[in-house]
Amino acid sequence: MTTLSTALPLLAATGPFWPLVLALALLFVIVLAVTIAKVLYVCQPNEVLIFSGRSHRTPDGGRRGYRIVRGGRAIRIPLLETVDRMDLTNMIIDVTVRNAYSKGGIPLSVQGIANLKIPGEQPLLDNTLERFLGKSRAQIMKIARETLEGNLRGVLATLTPEEVNQDKERFAAQLAAEAEHDFHRLGLVLDTLKIQNVSDDVGYLDAIGRKRSAEIRRKAQVAEAEAQAEAAEQKWRNTMNAELAKIASQMDIAIKENERRIADATTRRAARIAEQVAEVQALVAKARAELEMQEARIAQVRLQLRADVIEPAEASRRKAEEDAKADAAKIVEKGLATAKVLEEITEAYHGSGTSGRDVLLMQKLLPLLESLAGTMGELSVQRLSVLGGSNGKGGGELAHKLVSASEQIKATLGIDVPQVLSEKLGGTPARASGTASAAG
Repeated sequence: MTTLSTALPLLAATGPFWPLVLALALLFVIVLAVTIAKVLYVCQPNEVLIFSGRSHRTPDGGRRGYRIVRGGRAIRIPLLETVDRMDLTNMIIDVTVRNAYSKGGIPLSVQGIANLKIPGEQPLLDNTLERFLGKSRAQIMKIARETLEGNLRGVLATLTPEEVNQDKERFAAQLAAEAEHDFHRLGLVLDTLKIQNVSDDVGYLDAIGRKRSAEIRRKAQVAEAEAQAEAAEQKWRNTMNAELAKIASQMDIAIKENERRIADATTRRAARIAEQVAEVQALVAKARAELEMQEARIAQVRLQLRADVIEPAEASRRKAEEDAKADAAKIVEKGLATAKVLEEITEAYHGSGTSGRDVLLMQKLLPLLESLAGTMGELSVQRLSVLGGSNGKGGGELAHKLVSASEQIKATLGIDVPQVLSEKLGGTPARASGTASAAG
């Protein structure tokens, strides 16, 4: 305004040309404003401007045919550059997959929602420009949805229905990690991904839910039973503690009573000890007197035994010794006489010759035969066989041998040979009683 106010007096001073100059200046300002409006581009915070047409050096030393402006303003070089705008706001995509087979062969239907955007920084923005420059947001959202659904089917194939249904956060995180690589290659950024619903047409998840509900009820019943058991246990523990406290108090009372009795007994111990010592001394004195009396009785018994037993025994022993000496003297004299008689008999035996020996032998045998006959008693002879002596001929000796053999066989075996022969030959058997056989 200051420049215009100073310029107007100057134009007025120039004469009639000042309206023309003023019109030209105004036209120049208008043309300049229109030109600036055509080549000057202002970039909003939620978009980027891509100036294409000229070669630009990249920070890593390469070259590319565009430049990016994010926020602020920039001037387009006419005839050399074109400008494209790309919106950076979020794109909300509904992701729905039906009858996608999970691990184990169970078909599942998954519904989710994803928020994605075009990155505003390089190098991801370079990938976005290469793939989506000139495409509408609807086309970009369609490509992103198809890519995300493919990733969703791939992740479902690695998880069981239980894992998908029970931990949707983990499922969404695994799906986002799986899709992030593909989205980076496309030049997109996945901001959030939420799984809204998981269902199946075969009722598998319902069965899992019923099983889960049954487990929850069972756990609740178990928890209730455990709580009741703990309450009962606590009750009995309290009862036990009360009883233990009661017993402990009774024990303390008993200990105090015992201590009192011990103290009482300790005070009376000296008197009791003196009393017991006196009783023991009296018993000792009585025992000593009894011992002396018993010793006197022992001496008396010894004297009585000596007078009643030992002295008579000594007299009997001396008498027996004298009698034995007298008997021994008699035996010695008798032995000497017998020896003398035997010497005389020996001299007569040697002097009489053979007849003397026979007479002596008969004298010695007669008492022996009498003794033998006395032991035999009455002798009954059933049979007597007289065998003749041998006359030097063969007939008598043969008969002797036959009779001797027959008698020996009968004596040893109990077989009467003559009787057997007689029975065999048809003769009359010989009578055993009062029959005498003579041979010779």
